[in-house]
Amino acid sequence: MRDAAPTTVYLKDYTPFGYLVEAVHLTFDLAPNATRVTSRIRFAPNPEATDRRFFLEGEALKLIRASIDGQQVTPDITPEGLSVAAPDAPFDWEAVVEIDPENNTALEGLYMSNGMYCTQCEAQGFRKITYYPDRPDVMSIFTVRINGDLPVMLSNGNPVDQGEGWAEWHDPWPKPSYLFALVAGDLVAHTDSFTTVSGRSVDLNLWVRPGDEHKCAFGMQALKKSMKWDEDVYGREYDLDVFNIVAVDDFNMGAMENKGLNIFNSSCVLASPDTSTDANFERIEAIIAHEYFHNWTGNRITCRDWFQLCLKEGLTVFRDSQFTSDMRSAPVKRISDVIDLRARQFPEDNGPLSHPVRPESFQEINNFYTATVYEKGAEVIGMLKRLVGDAAYAEALDLYFARHDGQACTIEDWLKVFEDVTGRDLGQFKRWYSQPGTPRLKVSDEFADGTYTLHFEQMTPATPEQPDKLAQVIPVAVGLIGPNGDEVLQTQVLEMTEAKQSFSFEGLTAKPVPSILRGFSAPVILERDTPKAERAFLLAHDTDPFNRWEAGRALARETLLNMATEDGATPDADYLDGLVRLMRDDGLDPAYRALMLGLPGQAELAGALAEQGITPDPMAIWQAVERLKDAQADALGALLDALFEASQVSEPYAPDAAQSSKRALAGAVLRLITRRDGGARAAAQYAAADTMTLQLSALACLLQAGTGGAQLAAFYEQWQADRLVIDKWFMLQVSEAAPEAAAAIAKKLTKHADFNWKNPNRFRAVFGALAGNHAGFHAASGASYALLADWLIQLDPLNPQTTARMCAAFQTWKRYGADRQALIATQLERIAATPDLSRDTAEMISRIRGA
Repeated sequence: MRDAAPTTVYLKDYTPFGYLVEAVHLTFDLAPNATRVTSRIRFAPNPEATDRRFFLEGEALKLIRASIDGQQVTPDITPEGLSVAAPDAPFDWEAVVEIDPENNTALEGLYMSNGMYCTQCEAQGFRKITYYPDRPDVMSIFTVRINGDLPVMLSNGNPVDQGEGWAEWHDPWPKPSYLFALVAGDLVAHTDSFTTVSGRSVDLNLWVRPGDEHKCAFGMQALKKSMKWDEDVYGREYDLDVFNIVAVDDFNMGAMENKGLNIFNSSCVLASPDTSTDANFERIEAIIAHEYFHNWTGNRITCRDWFQLCLKEGLTVFRDSQFTSDMRSAPVKRISDVIDLRARQFPEDNGPLSHPVRPESFQEINNFYTATVYEKGAEVIGMLKRLVGDAAYAEALDLYFARHDGQACTIEDWLKVFEDVTGRDLGQFKRWYSQPGTPRLKVSDEFADGTYTLHFEQMTPATPEQPDKLAQVIPVAVGLIGPNGDEVLQTQVLEMTEAKQSFSFEGLTAKPVPSILRGFSAPVILERDTPKAERAFLLAHDTDPFNRWEAGRALARETLLNMATEDGATPDADYLDGLVRLMRDDGLDPAYRALMLGLPGQAELAGALAEQGITPDPMAIWQAVERLKDAQADALGALLDALFEASQVSEPYAPDAAQSSKRALAGAVLRLITRRDGGARAAAQYAAADTMTLQLSALACLLQAGTGGAQLAAFYEQWQADRLVIDKWFMLQVSEAAPEAAAAIAKKLTKHADFNWKNPNRFRAVFGALAGNHAGFHAASGASYALLADWLIQLDPLNPQTTARMCAAFQTWKRYGADRQALIATQLERIAATPDLSRDTAEMISRIRGA
């Protein structure tokens, strides 16, 4: 049966729930197909509410009985919940419901993963567990009893007591229902402890399936680093006696910050040198930090409503980015974040899925867990910190925690603490939360009589629901470099507030070269007619690591766009010469040099052409990238061998910044060496590899070179029992496939015995890789479009969340030519016409189609 017709929810219509929830007692009698949940809840009238209607959300629940103050009641039940006449005075509500965890394939609410009971309640999953006011502004203290025959039974907070077949937990901190968690299964714990700044000892447990114990040590150390960092940098101390993390194989997202009981996708917490790459280790470190940091920015202070999602997610992404910058390389982290922002958020911001950082309305809240809310939300926090300064930022955060601890808050509450600390009016800055789209910042300059002037003009293009844009506050970090390469003006932050604004710098003896938007000080698109010689100059002399990388990136982008659109265009000599000089600079971080070898993504190049009014040809873009990589390899020549040897690590493996940085450069160099030797060096590395980083890097090179069949088969034989490594095996074959073969390889893999399409990780390994193979996904035949649509239609009845998120692969379809648009439109229409399509997927397809 099709979901109920979607109802649009508006921020402007917010009203408080009619009742306060003073205490919650839950009892779970676990059974795979008939778990009974008894809820005993103390309600009291909310003096701030004007609507006393007693409605509790509930979906797919079988109500056994319900009572108010011990008297049985018969509620009016709909597919969305129940309502009943309730006293205008404090009362006790009790309900018993029955649910079916084993057949809950949506992985939302209480479900089973390989015999383990687990939950996912954000955003609206708790209503699939019991009837409740399932909204983030209703906070209460939970006590939970779990009855079952499993050896480990966990919930939020601190353990109260346990015995044969039962366990009881109590969380002393008020929380909304989306932070509820329960796990029960045959699990083993990797244990440790942490002593907080005030001297309290906290028990730490990382719970895994038997056989995964050897993959826990890194995650535990990452947790302890996170706890210490949050104390040192933000003054935040952990507040329970125990902190539990559980690794779950079937999970729609990366991880969830449930109070005291974080539930993680196994791929985001389990790590060992033989099964995980350096990138896996860094990602795990960041995700563990992110979920831990939510303890204060999300849990202790949560969101009033789901429109405020960026309040917790933007701030926490910014905090985990700070953490990674401190643990590893700040310039490399900043560049990596911007690469991701441009690849994921910019297309979202400038397409049919565009929405503000704080949306004004939604139909399905799960569809707003987006790069705009998370990554752009974090950029907004970074701009605010840049504008007020480090000291004022720290003071404002202290006030935020002191003023709002235990509350469900709004963006207005967040900005008010900064206004109170600094005396600034942040009304205009708030537009970053309400205006979708990526601002364009046009720049021109002039020099006369020792005065250099920069002229700025900002403009944000119209977006589907907001055609007219107002000027925003844009912090523009600028430095000036003299003709001899010396910095004549260190970084200054220019605060742009008008649609057009100019800034002058006096007392200069010669016209400088501007270094604009240092550190990517605002999430904007910089538009300036920059001579190629100036970019080459900045590549050689800029003291800002980000802008030095940006200069090289811009040169590469320009040459690729020319090569993709002009017959006979060749790689730019200035770019290649600058790259060689940079690769010879042994004083640079190897990871930074690895980034310098990277090229703009093919989807990014397609977007750049579309911005210029040119219809992108994915195959021409792919061919241009391949030719420029060949040119890189030829220009660097023998230097590649020297770089590769210098980047080898002789010490025992450690996933730390120093070693990972060297391996990053070695891996980037090996890809270029493979273009010269046909894969001989990569084959030797694969044969000798004793870590996943080296093994997978070599295998990727061999597949890219069109060889590696034997190694691919050997890799499967070696790792077929490890589900996370086999995810890599699936992914790599599609991501490294030649454009004309990508769809066929993906289709073949869906017939493999190990392709479990109901597992989100395995599904994404194939179809996420297919969508990411730009030329392969957009092959002229349309085979990839049809294949993805087939599987989205098949997955939707079982897992609407994963289906809806994968629909975003089609979001940029209108930038391509008429033939491709017609092919994609056919698939979008097929999906839209599917009987009983979920609300999640229907909304996404409607927005993508522009309906």
